[in-house]
Amino acid sequence: MKQILNNVRFLLVLLSILFFLSLTTGCWSSKEIESLSLVVGTALDKGEELTDKGEYQENTPITLTMQLVNPQAMGTGKQGGESQQKPYINVSDTEFSIKSASEEISLRREGIVFGQHQKLMVIGEDLIKEVSLQQLLDPLIRDRDTRDSCLVFIAKGKASKALESNETSVIPSFHLIEISENQQSTKTMPPMSLAKLTGIMQSESSFLLQNISSRNGEVKFEGAAIIKGKTKKLIGFFSKEELEGLTWITGNGKGGIVETFGQETGQPIVYEIASMKSFIQPRINGNNISFDVNIESEGRLSENWIVSGKLFENEILKNAEKAVEKEVKRLVENVVEKMQKEYEVDVAGFGNRLRIEHPKIWGEIKKDWDQTFSEVPIKYNINLTIQDDGV
Repeated sequence: MKQILNNVRFLLVLLSILFFLSLTTGCWSSKEIESLSLVVGTALDKGEELTDKGEYQENTPITLTMQLVNPQAMGTGKQGGESQQKPYINVSDTEFSIKSASEEISLRREGIVFGQHQKLMVIGEDLIKEVSLQQLLDPLIRDRDTRDSCLVFIAKGKASKALESNETSVIPSFHLIEISENQQSTKTMPPMSLAKLTGIMQSESSFLLQNISSRNGEVKFEGAAIIKGKTKKLIGFFSKEELEGLTWITGNGKGGIVETFGQETGQPIVYEIASMKSFIQPRINGNNISFDVNIESEGRLSENWIVSGKLFENEILKNAEKAVEKEVKRLVENVVEKMQKEYEVDVAGFGNRLRIEHPKIWGEIKKDWDQTFSEVPIKYNINLTIQDDGV
């Protein structure tokens, strides 16, 4: 009996040793990084006509550009005064579907094309004017390798230009992500992830996406792209100034400045925003709908060219507040005019406030809300307080 117990103990110890040894063997499914083509960003553009596929001529060709990390160039920098190869490689192909283009690119690469590290997708304006955003993002949404944190941008001109850089040590996809996350201004909007965008598209409400432009290898953010809710296609752009007005309506700004001029002196006045908040109040009178927009802000006078003595300091600050309030009202009225009369879309949240406070009325008009919104009267109440004159 004792011998049997000893044998059992020995067997248990042996099995335990084998079990723990199995945990030290590493990742069974691991792949050497040198054998992978890591995709960090993609761009979609309207492609040239595909003459070899004549039966599909009515469809829009799509040029897919993949940005791959170049492991041979990572960390090499410069040697002997001569720049080394760039840390990224851009590879493109044109097909009638994104998956076909992706497959063609993978056939030209030595390693496995690995998409789990994709940070962003940039879509060119010519393409998204013809093909809906939902169709273009469908492969990303279906692909299990794509992370929900992947950001989506719209490019003025060619999207592939946004994945290029004149700097030899920069990977453009990473650079774009860093710029978008560091924006703290009323003239820029927060980045839009694939997870958030999927929910917005289901609502059929019109919305905005970050707009970028590229010139001579330098990328910058310029206002916002307007996506029509029903079609999911691009219908236009807001400039930086128009986006600034929209930010005051939503109250989502985290900082920035307002530059204006004194009414009597004509001298520059710069108001630096410390805080802002906005409340959109719907008004119902029978079948008539209207809105009041109440905007409040506190900040500091960071630049004032009006020189005066202390006796006039309070009067100067009051005049500066009025001048800044007038400028904010101009920005707000300008962007609302564009929303209502030129594009006939609500991308400022007016409909959402109506839905919250008057759900029954919203249920009756939500299908044609963009059209209804274009005729709705809006009043503005703006109150800015300069708490610090910077002295």
